[in-house]
Amino acid sequence: MPDTSKTVTAAILVIGNEILSGRTKDANIQYLATELGKLGVRVMECRVIPDIEATVVATVNELRAKFDYLFTTGGIGPTHDDITADCIAKAFGVGISEHPEAVARMTRHYGDPALFTPARRRMARVPHGGILVDNPVSVAPGFQMENVFTFAGIPAVAQGMFQSMKHRLVGGDPVLARTVRTNLPEGIIAEPLGALQKRYEDIDIGSYPAFRNGRPSVSLVLRGTDDARLATAAAELIQTIKGMNGEAEEFTT
Repeated sequence: MPDTSKTVTAAILVIGNEILSGRTKDANIQYLATELGKLGVRVMECRVIPDIEATVVATVNELRAKFDYLFTTGGIGPTHDDITADCIAKAFGVGISEHPEAVARMTRHYGDPALFTPARRRMARVPHGGILVDNPVSVAPGFQMENVFTFAGIPAVAQGMFQSMKHRLVGGDPVLARTVRTNLPEGIIAEPLGALQKRYEDIDIGSYPAFRNGRPSVSLVLRGTDDARLATAAAELIQTIKGMNGEAEEFTT
């Protein structure tokens, strides 16, 4: 039977010229997508955009209207090019100023007032109406505006922020996955794989070729919320591959 549970969706927006230039490797998309999947929130779109105000504002407004949740990473640090907080404020049509609780937390953290510099105080600025997201790594908080969660770009900080606020999310059924690995090339299995997908429209089936130990290999990943149905589809896939004289091995992922 097709899956009729509610699908809860999300998008991830990575903001920063350093990602686009290749100088910095993003690690947040993989982490957030994996953790959200465990909560039954399906990441449907990821984008990487530059530190350009008009682009950030337009993209935030597009994605927050399109999906149940939007997660942004990057651009809430102390430097001039950290413009995300201001852009979120513009996207929501509100002002922005220092959040009293954010200032209090950072004052306690730095201790010496001389260390709490004007640049660092920028990280206490939150769009009006924003709810703080705790930062267990370096104190300066992220924030939530309705269905938009804004995190720092540093992976350890973004991960800490996510873990501190994930209880606020309302997800659907957890997304489960099974992987069938075969030695048959995609060109051989494409037709029966397409037929399987038509029979199991409620399951996402992806094909990912690679080389393992110098030999061609294809990982066929089945994703859905009904474990019994996933097991049935995987078993059918394995039987099909073996009927074509191919090797097939299943992994639960």
